[in-house]
Amino acid sequence: MSGYTPVRAARGNTRTAPGWIQEAAKRMLMNNLDSEVAERPEELIVYGGRGKAARNWEAYHTIVRTLDRLKNHETLLVQSGKAVAVLETHALAPRVLIANSNLVPHWANWEEFDRLDRAGLMMYGQMTAGSWIYIGTQGVLQETYETFLGAARKYFNGSLKGTITLTAGLGGMGGAQPLAVKLAGGVSICIEVDRNRIERRIATRYLDEVASSLEDAIVRACAARDQGCSLSIGVQGNAAELLPQVVRIGFVPDIITDQTSAHDPLYGYRPVAKEDEDLEMQRRTQPERYLERVRANIAQHVQSILELQRRGSICFDYGNNLRAQAKIAGVLDAFDYPGFVPAFIRDSFCEGRGPFRWVALSGDPADIAATDAALLELFPEDARLNQWLPWAGEHVAFQGLPARICWLGYRERDRAGLLFNQMVRDGRLKAPIVIGRDHLDAGSVASPYRETEAMLDGSDAVSDWALLNFATGIASGAGWMSFHHGGGVGMGYSQHAGLVAVADGSDEADERLRLCLKNDPAMGVIRHADAGYVKAKTVAAERGLDMPSLSGNPA
Repeated sequence: MSGYTPVRAARGNTRTAPGWIQEAAKRMLMNNLDSEVAERPEELIVYGGRGKAARNWEAYHTIVRTLDRLKNHETLLVQSGKAVAVLETHALAPRVLIANSNLVPHWANWEEFDRLDRAGLMMYGQMTAGSWIYIGTQGVLQETYETFLGAARKYFNGSLKGTITLTAGLGGMGGAQPLAVKLAGGVSICIEVDRNRIERRIATRYLDEVASSLEDAIVRACAARDQGCSLSIGVQGNAAELLPQVVRIGFVPDIITDQTSAHDPLYGYRPVAKEDEDLEMQRRTQPERYLERVRANIAQHVQSILELQRRGSICFDYGNNLRAQAKIAGVLDAFDYPGFVPAFIRDSFCEGRGPFRWVALSGDPADIAATDAALLELFPEDARLNQWLPWAGEHVAFQGLPARICWLGYRERDRAGLLFNQMVRDGRLKAPIVIGRDHLDAGSVASPYRETEAMLDGSDAVSDWALLNFATGIASGAGWMSFHHGGGVGMGYSQHAGLVAVADGSDEADERLRLCLKNDPAMGVIRHADAGYVKAKTVAAERGLDMPSLSGNPA
């Protein structure tokens, strides 16, 4: 790839940019493209089919150079991966504002996006790829664990021990599934079409072993289940072929889901290929025919899930828009199984609880160990956190800069951020900490087939909330903010905001962290309380959130 040389972020406590926010943004952009982190770094693709960190290599180098000269009262504007302006703002403004893949609603489809992408005018930012806060597969690991734990609580008395989960997709997001199921006590069979992805998950300890065939995987899984063991098993193959095979042989898994990149059918879901067939050539020369094949295969995939649900499997969509693509292909009952958020996660969102992630700019894993220990001391009452952090410290392999993720709620994230800032200030940490989150969060996204599916008041498609979240982060001192379209479900299906802050030990950082890490998760409580969720209303009242529209709250 023209212009490509391997990218690796600097480590340590010495910066080249005028401020730590600029330095952090530069290092996180670079970390997104580290070969340990990105799926296809030579193409600037981080994860999720074609989620990119910058539009092209010229744009990437321009962003880096600009961050290295960006003053502490200036803001860099980035439009779909390209630096377009530096404006004078003020000291507490974000140093970077990013907008990726946003199209006027009538034109918000893959066809228009692809036209602009081919013309070099746009890129697909996914969620954390184009907002420079992806931390490898770990970034979605606890969310995935929380989902499977939710299934365990709802259907299996709190543990997946003695169960088998069947899923597909071991890419940058889906690769978290085997480890998450294992943490929840279960056995998983993970189908992946790309052998390299299987090997990568083995190398990074997200996957335990590889079966030679579907039949071999089932035998291994049943043996582990019967012994009460937790185990993850990968098998190479196409889900559109192997799921119908599962139906034919009569195997009924306890749980079925999927995390292929079906949200981007042209690039993210590979159709069943004939021997020695050049799929890439057909995608380039006959994209419409290629898409027909993809959707026909997705239809087979979803029809198999529906049949296994009828036979007793617990089925849920894991937010990749597989059901919508199947419905386009003619599967009218594609939505007869639920998405993971209404099934298992919504209660967490009602308390502003969601994915809180941080990165050690020192590059030293000891800094992550120190923050893990500090959070355990800060939140001794949080049983899930106290189970998660020690386990993650033992089992999670870092990709790129050492990082961690955990789920924290409203009036918890700000406490954690201020603690980290004090630890930088007093030398317990060797360098600043970058704090961010997934765009998949309690109040940052409108996505009717994922995060906002089946809202109590029917407001699934109202994206005012995502825009208010973006604006709130800017008003509250975030280090950089982003607003994207598409994310993990594809063009036309979601809008979402991302927030990043930096704990550099300064008094200014205290003020930024106090405000942005309080107000950002507050949007989750506000959004769900407004929709009528009793739990969110209770959280708002108990934690002192001022909502004039709620009876009994101060105006």
